[in-house]
Amino acid sequence: MLVIFAALVVLVVGDFGSTFFYHVPQHLWFTLHLRTHHDRRRSYADHAIISMEPLVLLDGLLGAVPYLAVALLMWNLVSPEGALLGLALGQLHVWWRHTAELGWRTPQPLQAIAKALWVVLPEDHDRHHRNPWVEFGDIFRFYDAPARALVAALAPTSRAARKATKRIHSS
Repeated sequence: MLVIFAALVVLVVGDFGSTFFYHVPQHLWFTLHLRTHHDRRRSYADHAIISMEPLVLLDGLLGAVPYLAVALLMWNLVSPEGALLGLALGQLHVWWRHTAELGWRTPQPLQAIAKALWVVLPEDHDRHHRNPWVEFGDIFRFYDAPARALVAALAPTSRAARKATKRIHSS
C-alpha cells in the first residue's frame, strides 16, 4: 500500500509543481517551453518522444524537476519502489499524451476511466498544443482551471499573456 501511496504522491504533487512552478511561468514569462514544445512548424510527438535536441531535452528535464524532487522525498520517507513507479507512470503518460498527433484515439472505456480519475487524455493535450493557453496540467485535468485563473491573474505582467487572456476567456 505504501508503494501505491508514494507513486500517487509523486504524480499528484509532481504535477502540481510542474504545472504551477514550471509550465505556467514558461507560458507567461519565458520562451523555452513555447519554442520547443508549441512550435507549430514541428511535430510535438517528435519533440516529446524521440527528440534529442538539447533545448527540447532541457525543457523536458526542467518540467520533470518537481516530479524528481517529490520522488526523492518519497524514496527517503515512504517507498523507493513507489517513487520509481510514480516516475515510470509519469513518463509513460508523457509518451501516451503525445499520441493524438499520430492518429491515436482513446477508446471509450478508457476515456470514461481517465475522465473519472481526472487524467489528461491525448485528445486533451492535443487541444493544449493547438491553443497553449488552455488544458494545463501534465497528468491531471483538475489543475487546468486553477492554472488558467493564475495565468489570467498574472497576465498583466506578461506581454504575450495579455493577448492570450482574451483567448482564454473565449475558449
